[in-house]
Amino acid sequence: MIPATAAHAPALAAIHAAAYPPQEAWTGAAFATLLALPATSGLIDRRGGLILISTVAGEAEILTLAVYPAARRMGLGRHLLLAAIDHAAANGAVAMFLEVSDTNAPARHLYETSGFTPVGRRRFYYPDGSDALVMRRDITFAAAAEC
Repeated sequence: MIPATAAHAPALAAIHAAAYPPQEAWTGAAFATLLALPATSGLIDRRGGLILISTVAGEAEILTLAVYPAARRMGLGRHLLLAAIDHAAANGAVAMFLEVSDTNAPARHLYETSGFTPVGRRRFYYPDGSDALVMRRDITFAAAAEC
């Protein structure tokens, strides 16, 4: 796993396109723009996974987490998530937030078993009409030890 940079934008876009429906996939330009922001950071795993987070004023937010379909169910998503938690904690965050479709049972399971709890709901948030669950976790450094 390595820090993602704008140079990785095409690879990040390819992973995202494989993991999400076409109307939800982010472009390489979108990744490059986000990674140019001072508060945004990301990780990419050569096995086919990525995570982008934003860390501001003691809070971190997962912007996106994607795992190539052939690499799912091997712990890669959890490994990326916990590494991102460590990164956010090292950069002063004490809480992390995310949004996940209430219909995405595998992602909800990952987040719930990683210590995230629902704190809100955004009705009809996603293109398919599903609601977004807003989830939160208090964070401390060394979350990756949970892998």
